[in-house]
Amino acid sequence: MIATVARVILAAFMLFAGAAHFFSRTTFYAQVPPWLPLNADFVVIASGVVELALGAALLLWTRRRVAVGWVLAAFFVAVFPGNISQFITHTDAFGLDTDTARGIRLLFQPVLVVWALWCTGAWSAWRRARARPSSARSDGGPA
Repeated sequence: MIATVARVILAAFMLFAGAAHFFSRTTFYAQVPPWLPLNADFVVIASGVVELALGAALLLWTRRRVAVGWVLAAFFVAVFPGNISQFITHTDAFGLDTDTARGIRLLFQPVLVVWALWCTGAWSAWRRARARPSSARSDGGPA
């Protein structure tokens, strides 16, 4: 029950953040690394669409929630360089107007990864698969 509530809260967060990409686009430019060879506006819009899709998937695609958890965790890892870039370039956005605030935010990215894996059951599914003897595995591969 707690994991379900946590999944719904994470979905709401993702839907809110995804929508915010369209209403506060220029604010999100702070997280687009200057070395990225893509148009910042494209990156902000595309990541907003991905966040909306992931938020909806967390709510609606319950049969595939483990896969959604892995994809969401990977997304959080993929956007982490943007958070690092905002810290390194000392770019103010989202109320993060000091290096301390931006640094603290960096510490929360792993929390989001763990949250995604936990509330979708992805972490426990992986642990169960690792615990099965190799002869019981469906792929017959090594443990």
